[in-house]
Amino acid sequence: TLVKKVVTPLVQAIRSKDSVFSSIEPHSAGSYYERVKISKPNEFDIMFVMPVQRIHLEESDDTGAYYYVSFKRNPKEKGLLKFVEEDEKLSAFKMLEELRKIIKQEVKNIKDEEVTVARKKTGSPAITLQIKNPPSEISVDIILTLKVQQSWPLSTQDGLRIKEWLGTKARRRFTFSSLYLVAKQNKREKVLRGNTWRISFSHIEKDVINNHGNSKTCCESNGPKCCRKGCLKLLKYLLEQLKMKYSKELEKFCSYHVKTAFLHSCVIWPNDSDWHLADLDHCFQRCLGFFVDCLQKSQLPHFFIPQYNLFSLEDKARHHFLSRQISREWNNGFPVFHE
Repeated sequence: TLVKKVVTPLVQAIRSKDSVFSSIEPHSAGSYYERVKISKPNEFDIMFVMPVQRIHLEESDDTGAYYYVSFKRNPKEKGLLKFVEEDEKLSAFKMLEELRKIIKQEVKNIKDEEVTVARKKTGSPAITLQIKNPPSEISVDIILTLKVQQSWPLSTQDGLRIKEWLGTKARRRFTFSSLYLVAKQNKREKVLRGNTWRISFSHIEKDVINNHGNSKTCCESNGPKCCRKGCLKLLKYLLEQLKMKYSKELEKFCSYHVKTAFLHSCVIWPNDSDWHLADLDHCFQRCLGFFVDCLQKSQLPHFFIPQYNLFSLEDKARHHFLSRQISREWNNGFPVFHE
């Protein structure tokens, strides 16, 4: 309620302030909206989605996830031209700067709540709002997102292997849905200019996690219950707790890593009978075993872009460190869950 109270007037103000952003729509994303948040809901992700038309994508590296965006012809939103560089690429950096400037200005007009804009985090695509909510604080990550109705890039062709799990029709429906691109700097860019956009599938992940059954009635009010979401919650909680303990060593890990491992587990064990509610303990350990295996090999393929390894090979020591911590927890009956 508090987040809505802040975001709704903010969106209206941004729309009226600058014609470029007049078409933005807020889309909720992240664990709270996937109903897999474990602790208090104090972090929210909201995409500010802008529809664009007829864009050309050019890969910025070999991951298949990062792209340069240019327009095939002059955009309908003429204001977008001010964000186009000399090389005709749309600058994610310039757009983010402009949006941040408007947001910083507009939060001052929010009277009933104490809202501030957090300092920029290097490499983060988010503009973070902090809302005072005594005794704590709520943070809202706003992510600038382009939405385009065109076919997904070739790098996604062999991803989303859900035919056995959710069926061919579901896969087709997903791959025909809009393409989302978030303003995210690619650290591998030859000249770091902040021009890159990363494909985002968070809208599809949310759909998959909320409609996760092999049978259509799984976890519906009259249907049989499964433990898939329970497993994901435990995986996320385990990583969260370990990150609190070893913040420096584990700073490069995020909940997206365990979410990806979980989605791969759902593909390996596609049937609802593999996830009986009463088998939570066994299923969680099975997912965790898969994740530990990925850590030991330093290999975690992106769920939608198989060529993109989410575990950088230069971080092998960190992967092995996390693997050891998880094994220690496992061998001692997960004391971290009881602390």
